[in-house]
This record gives sequence, structure tokens and C-alpha cells, in this order.
Amino acid sequence: MGRKASGKRKRAEKKDKQLRQEQASGSSFVGASFKRSQVLGSGTQTTKINVRAYAAVPTALNSLPGLPREFTGREDELAKILSMLGPGSGSGAAVGSVAGLAGVGKSTLAHAVGHAALEKGWFTGVQLVNLRGYDPTPISPEDALEALLRALGVAAEHIPPTLDEREGLYRSQLDALTREEQRVLILADNASTSDQIRPLLPARHHAVLVTSRHALPGLGARLFNLHSLQPDAAVDLLRQRLGVADPDDRRVADEPAAADELAALCGYLPLALQIAAALLADDPEQPLSERVRMLTDAGTRLGGLDDGERNLRTVFDECLTRLSHQEADLYRLLGLHTGPDISTLAAAALTGQPADKITPLLRQLVRARLLTQNSQARDRWSMHDLLRVHAQEQARTMMDSGRAPRRRYEQAGTRLTDYFVRHSRAADTHLRPPGEAVSTLFTGREQALAWFDAERENLLASIHTHARTWTASTLGFTLGRYLSWRRRLQDLVTVRAHGLEACQALGDAANLAGAWSNLGNALGKLERYAEALDAHQTALDLFRETGDTHGQAGAGINLGLVLGELERYAEALDACETALDLFRETGDTHGQATAWNGLGLVLGKLERYAEALDACETALDLFRQTGDTHGQATAWSNLGMACRGLGRQAEAISAGENAVAMLTQQEDWARTGEAWAELATTLNAFGAEPAQIQEAWEQSAAAYLRAGNDESAATSRANAAGNTPPGT
Repeated sequence: MGRKASGKRKRAEKKDKQLRQEQASGSSFVGASFKRSQVLGSGTQTTKINVRAYAAVPTALNSLPGLPREFTGREDELAKILSMLGPGSGSGAAVGSVAGLAGVGKSTLAHAVGHAALEKGWFTGVQLVNLRGYDPTPISPEDALEALLRALGVAAEHIPPTLDEREGLYRSQLDALTREEQRVLILADNASTSDQIRPLLPARHHAVLVTSRHALPGLGARLFNLHSLQPDAAVDLLRQRLGVADPDDRRVADEPAAADELAALCGYLPLALQIAAALLADDPEQPLSERVRMLTDAGTRLGGLDDGERNLRTVFDECLTRLSHQEADLYRLLGLHTGPDISTLAAAALTGQPADKITPLLRQLVRARLLTQNSQARDRWSMHDLLRVHAQEQARTMMDSGRAPRRRYEQAGTRLTDYFVRHSRAADTHLRPPGEAVSTLFTGREQALAWFDAERENLLASIHTHARTWTASTLGFTLGRYLSWRRRLQDLVTVRAHGLEACQALGDAANLAGAWSNLGNALGKLERYAEALDAHQTALDLFRETGDTHGQAGAGINLGLVLGELERYAEALDACETALDLFRETGDTHGQATAWNGLGLVLGKLERYAEALDACETALDLFRQTGDTHGQATAWSNLGMACRGLGRQAEAISAGENAVAMLTQQEDWARTGEAWAELATTLNAFGAEPAQIQEAWEQSAAAYLRAGNDESAATSRANAAGNTPPGT
């Protein structure tokens, strides 16, 4: 026992001597102790470990690279992140995580945060550690801690071997800095898992900012989602980057439209923009428009974003390496969809899987930053333009290599198209005149309109993708009422033109006349009356050839209304009267109401107000019989004009108010704007109080704004300001 005690004393004296030598040499000692428990068999062994740092704690750290001169467009994001890093952010460690798509500029933003925080004096040092989380061999937490310990002044021979020991020593070093009133910001770049980060988190006082393609929710960090640049900032990045290479480069200023298009083709993604700028800088004589054409050519968009050192396709390929087979398969299938976003139900139709099975996979793609979930409509998902191109390439590669049957992708595309067609047809039934059967897929008109609103751009994309096919023809017919209701008139003309083209390509004689009639109505709504007249005359001739009496009646009333707009009133009146006779022949009460309403309008333009009033009253009665409240509203509006022409003030105002009330109730905001404008004109014609007239014009402007018709809203606002038209 005596010899053992003597040995212990000698070893202790040796350690004390060593410590005094280290202290004399200027090293500071930082001690940390913790217990490590290890289960051995059925028992637990506890070991107490003392950790020492045999190095001076440095007074400053800074491994930040300089910011590129073209760093731009991230002012808001920079301010938000800095708001959590200031000295008043709390006594605990501040931890933030910047997540976003590969190439979106997460690392550069983190560097900018570091520079800004140093300039503000919030930190005495900023230390960058690249975790290479998406490389084939990511940096382990042990290696990351070794790099940080070296930066903190610990010599290699004094860095302990295990993760626990390194973590303890790391935090001890940071605590020493805290006591010296120093604060460090750790930039942990390119992390792929929370496990890479947890050992790097300080206990207090200091801060960590992580960048990752994933959200890393397990960290408990404040999350900052980084998106592509705004269009103006993207163009500015191009301009500045070219200016760095050559201060005299004026290509962006000389070709502003091409610069806008180039930025859009790059998806406003910083990495893509930098690659495009590098290629332009390497060829200073190349016009921006030529680079745009190169990227626009089919199959070359990603191929055209390779400057020899950076390749966007390779970056995106790496994003797929961490996906499961099911997730990668869903990613490729989503590339088949050409619209801007997709609903969960549509994605389920695309894959042939139930919605509850596909939702977890969609969320995994969101976590991998390969999809974005709509913050307002949680059942909608969108993919960056360049990622969609990549997903399409991946699908083609799978088919060409034989790893996936081509028929499987074709069937997926067919399922998605069928979903859009089936739901469009169902929604359209809720916009038809009363008395027709409605689909149970939607509870009513409001839900049907909401579905159309959400899917409008996807439906238009589907028509473009499937031009001259049955899909374009069917959607060309079923979208018309919705687009007319929402006053999406340019879209309406486009859809109707595609529908006509498809009928012609398919040799669909049965629907050809109807397609011409639909196009004529759309052109008329855009006041392209000469073209509308030709379309309606063609439709009428085709209906006559096939002996379709009902079709002739509908084409006749459409022809009459356009002739009226062209001030060919005698012909207009004849066309409307002929249409009325044909509707009577077929026993179509609703058609008769429409014809009487058209007659009233034409008679009013002929200033045959008494006859116009009779026609409008007849139309109103027939619309009531069919239960068409929307038709009643238009009849009330026309009736008000006739009463105004007859000088019947009270009836004219009452009719206008009825039209406004009914259209407002139906939320037909475009026609509500028209009705308010008509009522304002009536009030003005009868010398109403200026405040009452102004209120009507303001209501008209508000309704037009709700309909998205800014031009008409501006006209009504101008009238509200006092520029009212003369009474009629």
C-alpha cells in the first residue's frame, strides 16, 4: 500500500510540474469534467474524465472569404438573420438555419451575415467550417470539431480522440472566450443532417448559423427559407458579374429584354446566373439574345449552364443521391407536369397512389428542397423551373436506359390529364344555366370556381402541352364559362382557339361549328368585332349544313349582338328575331330569354326604347321561369337602360340597383363593375347628387379590382373624381 501511495504522489507531482511549465510558457488552462457512463453486462461503469486545453485561447477568429462584388438582392434575408444574432438576442446560444435549393446562394448569404455581424462589432471572430454534407464522404462531427479546435488554438497533439472528449473541450474553449467577453459566430456550411451540427452547438453566449438543403428541424434552430432572387436582382447580378470581368461591358443595358429573358431562363437562381455570366464573360462578343436562344433550344437548357468548372445538372444530380427510391421516382414523375404547381389530389392521380400515401413523399421532397409547399394552400406543391427540366431529363434517361418502361410514364401523364378533364367537366356543370344536371364532385358553384381558380394556369399549360388533341378540344369547351365569368378574356381567346384547332385536326365535324361559335364569343368580349363576325358567320353556316336548328339559333343571337356592336342595327335586329323564332321552334325557354334580352339591347341602340323595354321585360320573365338569376341580372341592367331612354327615372334607378344587387350576390365582379357603371350613368343622367354618383363609380372601381380588371377600375376611379360622362 505504501509503495502504491508513493507512486501516486510522484505522478501527481509530475503533472503539477508539467502544468507549471505550461502556465509559464503562456498557455492558459481550461478544465472541464464530465461523467461518461458505459454499460458493461448488467452493470454500469462511470468514468470521470478531465479535459484540458493546452493552448492559448485566441482573441479573434475569422476564416471568412471575401464577398463577391456581385452579391445583391438579399437585403431582407440579411436583415432577418442579423436580427437573431445581436447582443440582445438572449443569454443562450443563437442558432439559425438557412435552407434552400442547391445553387440558391445559401453559403454566400451566410458569409454576408458573418461580415455584417463583424462590422457591427457583435462578434470578435467568425469561424467557417464546411461540412460537405452532400459530398460522397461528408465531414464527420469529430473532424468538424478538430477543425474548430485548431481554429480555437488547440494544438493537434492535444486534441482528444473521441467525439465526446472533443465536444467537451470545444465547449470549454468557448466558455473561456465568454469569460474574456469574446463572442464567436460559427458558420456551419453545407450540413446534411442534424447529427453533423449538434456537437458544434455552444451552450451559451455564442452563435451558430447553419446552411443546408434540408430544414433540419431536429436542431431547434430558427429557420430561414431562401428562395430564388427577384427578377430585378437577378438581372442586376448579371450586370454586376459582367462588369467585374469587363467594366465596359454594356450588354445588359443594351439588351434589357434579353437580360430579363436570360434571368428567367436561369430561374433567377444565383448559381445558374453566375454560370451564364461566366460563359458570357468568356465570349465578350456574344449578344445576350444569342445566349437566350441557346438556352431556349429544346434539350440544352441545363446543358447550357456549364462553364467548365460548375455544372448545374451535376449539382442537381447530387440532390437525388439522398432520396429513397420512392422519393426519386415521384420527383421524376412530377417533371411530367408542365404547370406551375400541383395539388395533392393531382399528384395522387399522376402516380396512381392514394393521397394519404403520396403526401409523406411530397413532404420529403420539400425537406430536400426539391419541392416547395404553398404556405397559403397547404395541399399545393411547386417545383423550381430548372428542377422541372432536370426531373424531365431524369425521366427520359430512365426510359432510354430501359430502367423504367416508357409506358409507365405515358400512363402517368394520361392519368393526370384525365384528372384535369374530369374535374373541369364537373366544375363546369355548376356554371351552366339552371335546370341542367350538376356533378357531385363539387358541392356548388363556389367550390367549383375555387377549383378553377387554383388550377387555371395548370389547365392552360395542359392545353398548350396537348395542342391539337382530344384534351385541348375538351378543355377548350369546358373552360369557357369559367374564363368568361372571371373575365380572363385573353386566356379565353387562347383556349377557344386551341379548341377550334383541335377539332379541325381531329376532323371533329360534330363540334366544329360550336368551336367557331365559342371563338366568336371570346373575340367579341375583347372587342375584336370583325373577327368575331367572321367566326359567328362560319358557325352559322356549319350549323345550317348539319341541320342543327338549336345551333343555328345560338349562332344567330351571337351574330346579332356582334352586328349591333358594329352598328349594323338592321342586320342585328333581323338576326336576333330569326334566332328567337328558332328557339321557339325548339321549345328552348332559356334560349328565348337570351334572344329577347339581345333584342332589347339592339332596340335600345336603335333608340326604340318602348320596344326595348317590352323585350327586356319579356326576357326577365322567361329568365325567372328558368331560375336563371344571372340572366335576370343582365335583363335588369338592359331594362334600366331602356327606362333611362324613356325618361322613367325611378324605374331606371330601381332596375340598375336590382342588377347590382343580384350580380354582387353571385360574386360576378366583372359584371358587377359594369352594372355599377351603368347605374352611375343613370344617376348622372337624372341629375342625382354628386356624392351618390361618385359612390356608384367607386363601387364600380372596387368590383372591377376584385375581378382583376385594373384598366376598367382606373376608368371608374377617374369618373368618381368628377370626370363623369354626359347623361344619356
